[in-house]
Amino acid sequence: MKIAVASGKGGTGKTTIATNLAASISQTGQKVQYLDCDVEEPNGHIFLKPEVESSEDVTVGVPEVDRDKCTGCDKCGQLCQYSAITCVKGKVLVFEELCHSCGGCMAICPEGAIIEKQRKIGVAEFGNSNGMYFGHGRLNIGAIQTPALIRYVKQKALNDGVTILDVPPGTSCPVIEAVKASDFVLLVTEPTPFGLNDLELAVGMVRQLKLPFAVAINRSDIGDESVLEYCDEQNIEIILDVPNDRLIAEAYSQGIKIIDALPGYEEKFLELYCEINARLAVK
Repeated sequence: MKIAVASGKGGTGKTTIATNLAASISQTGQKVQYLDCDVEEPNGHIFLKPEVESSEDVTVGVPEVDRDKCTGCDKCGQLCQYSAITCVKGKVLVFEELCHSCGGCMAICPEGAIIEKQRKIGVAEFGNSNGMYFGHGRLNIGAIQTPALIRYVKQKALNDGVTILDVPPGTSCPVIEAVKASDFVLLVTEPTPFGLNDLELAVGMVRQLKLPFAVAINRSDIGDESVLEYCDEQNIEIILDVPNDRLIAEAYSQGIKIIDALPGYEEKFLELYCEINARLAVK
């Protein structure tokens, strides 16, 4: 089972819920894997404190031009929608940082002057956290191929057991790459106008992808009733609420999981897992 924990905006408590959910399930003896797909700013390791056992370079293909074969026709530049390759005064220039690795320039070159070489975009690290499998990606500064690194991390997902995917915030391409093929999406929000706006975007995304989902409200006793009213109008189930508790904030600031700091929360997260299981059983 793959459970994606997502949010329309950053700072809603997505990683807090994802790490505590993964750890709670793992402590029952089940096979669990936590994959941090927020590769631009992964922070699940702060709470899970894994022992990293392997680190793998992640690369993507980018064009390399054979100057002896190139005639400067600029068909590659005319094709590329990202200006990653262009021809100026008969000389082809390649901007590897902009390349989306589609391979179109190689396919269209009439002289066969363009070949593919590999460019490192980041690293993927894997290990163990108290018996739970752990993995995350770290995108290089300046790299834009976020979906490619997310795909690499997701390829390590277990074929059995439970995989918790900590998804990047927002609703853009990296988020879609992270949530697709999930069995269930938990959308984390907060009861504020900003939280509602971004929840609406996230709901639109998962509905377009036809993925089963429900909502978790963090700091549920602040703000207003707009998120509750929206979920009621849209027939969206709220299956977790976490109150605005100073002790939770203190634990978070020290890199301590809620279930380790506050008695009773492990049971709350296990109830969340049971709620998700129940919805998938009805599916």
